[in-house]
Amino acid sequence: MNARAVRHLVSAVTSNDVVVVGSGVAGLSAALALAPRRVLLVTKTELANGGSSAWAQGGVAAAVAADDSPGAHAEDTLAAAAGLADAGAVAALTSEGPARVRELIALGARFDRDAAGNLLLGREGAHGRRRILHANGDATGAEMVRALTAAVRRAPHVTVEERAFAEDLVLADDGGVIGVVTRRDGRTVFHRAAAVVLATGGYGQLYARTTNPPEVTGDGVAMAARAGAELADLELVQFHPTALDVEADPVPLVTEALRGEGALLVDDRGERFMLAVHPRAELAPRDVVARAIFRRQQDGRRVLLDATATVGERFPERFPTVYACCRRHGLDPRRQAIPVTPAAHYAMGGVAVDAHGRASLAGLWACGETASSGVHGANRLASNSLLEALVFGARVAADVGGRTFPAGPAALRGTVWRETGGGRRTRGDARARLRELMWRRVGLVRDAAGLATSLDELAGLARDVSTRPSETGNLLLLGRLVTAAALARRESRGAHYRSDYPEPRDEEARRRVWTYAPSAELPLAAAARPARREIA
Repeated sequence: MNARAVRHLVSAVTSNDVVVVGSGVAGLSAALALAPRRVLLVTKTELANGGSSAWAQGGVAAAVAADDSPGAHAEDTLAAAAGLADAGAVAALTSEGPARVRELIALGARFDRDAAGNLLLGREGAHGRRRILHANGDATGAEMVRALTAAVRRAPHVTVEERAFAEDLVLADDGGVIGVVTRRDGRTVFHRAAAVVLATGGYGQLYARTTNPPEVTGDGVAMAARAGAELADLELVQFHPTALDVEADPVPLVTEALRGEGALLVDDRGERFMLAVHPRAELAPRDVVARAIFRRQQDGRRVLLDATATVGERFPERFPTVYACCRRHGLDPRRQAIPVTPAAHYAMGGVAVDAHGRASLAGLWACGETASSGVHGANRLASNSLLEALVFGARVAADVGGRTFPAGPAALRGTVWRETGGGRRTRGDARARLRELMWRRVGLVRDAAGLATSLDELAGLARDVSTRPSETGNLLLLGRLVTAAALARRESRGAHYRSDYPEPRDEEARRRVWTYAPSAELPLAAAARPARREIA
């Protein structure tokens, strides 16, 4: 599609220095730090009212205590990552984290403090010491988003477009990214820019059981895939061990901080089973705890998190979000153990980027859960996600801001990576069928037969989905990519568990980088180079 066709397909064209897609902690951090560049921030929800960041309960990890250090934080991060983390990226995360947290406090973020005004620090799974900052007990993400949103609203260099769905990237003739197409109220707009930053979050809505809100549909990763960008580690989906085991979609998160305060996992016979699974018991890495709970469920047992002795009457003040949620579902966690279940929570995979957030396509950056920077490896350490969003949002802004931008607007030469208009209509149940299939066969436990069958069924589902970009279409594309990547990794490592390959294998101990192969039976092709790891 040439420039003339682009003009006919859109209702309007805007010119910007940078377009940031996504309004969680990563997108807000990047947009704010890009001053004085002219930034358009695009979000498909209302600002401060959507995405996973605001739902984050557990906290943000940073080595701010006198008895802690970035090196100790890095050691814990690498240990949890099951051999796949990028040590340089982890060093950047943990060394720059404290400064980013102090900057956020300076912006007005209110973290919990003791009577003397000192930050209250909690401990969570696989952390060797207390380093987790919380806000309002278990509403840390909401407070961080509040503070950043207020700052963005005050920033004269940022323009916000709300309730706009980002459909696709626009490519120049040389393959570089020169903007993004959005759709809002029936109008399609081409926002051209010298740089595009994807910060749209993960793809938890691939699964029937997830803690992610309905809008977390992997739009940024899908756009990058269609444009030909390199993708990494797509099979590495983290399942949080403790979501509230009730009939709800999404299932409410039960924060890991409860286990950090001493809450115990027991089955419905009262057996505390984690003692026999891992030396750290309830504070083992998330993948270990999640699979232990899943195995109990497969044996017909129900699993409960008992905080009656360790939190008890303090529940309404200490963990108000969890307490209110339990009460809505007829439970009183002060006196009852909480029924819990694993649920899809976080994607370690995404757009392959280097330590500055640069993607493989010129003009494209990604940060936060949309990106695969290598900091989480095969199993994200608890409360490192909000930290990654802060640190790498700032790193992307520094890299983009340090570049020389072309004088005047970008040339309107290029192609929209899709065929627009017409096409079939999406069946109403396609999304539900996709999510159930992914939960059953591409969830906590996988095998070759189930993955191969899933690829065939996903190809069939594709015939029920419109060719125009949509949330359901993006999820279907990502379902095929995640399944193909899981089939290719013939081992068990971190969050990826294959019952037919139950142990890690030395020859598989590497990150996998792919590009989307739309016309092939297997929708992934090996990228021309390994994951880019340069640190500067």
